Amino acid sequence: MRKYDSANQPDSKVLKYKATKYVRLSYTDDKEKESDSIINQSRLIDDFVKDKADIEIVSEKIDDGYSGIILAEVR
Repeated sequence: MRKYDSANQPDSKVLKYKATKYVRLSYTDDKEKESDSIINQSRLIDDFVKDKADIEIVSEKIDDGYSGIILAEVR
């Protein structure tokens, strides 16, 4: 996919990439309250995207720790 900016192509629009913000809970965080790591990750993503005219956050996914780190007990 090619991007064109409106300064170089007066009749075209800037293409926007649609993105999902994905943040993951650290397994060491307290699951009773919202994680500091989730808040920090979300802020980092927001800060990164705010000056990127070609990226639009269209959804947010939060991995609350139920996948990835929790393993079944082996007997």
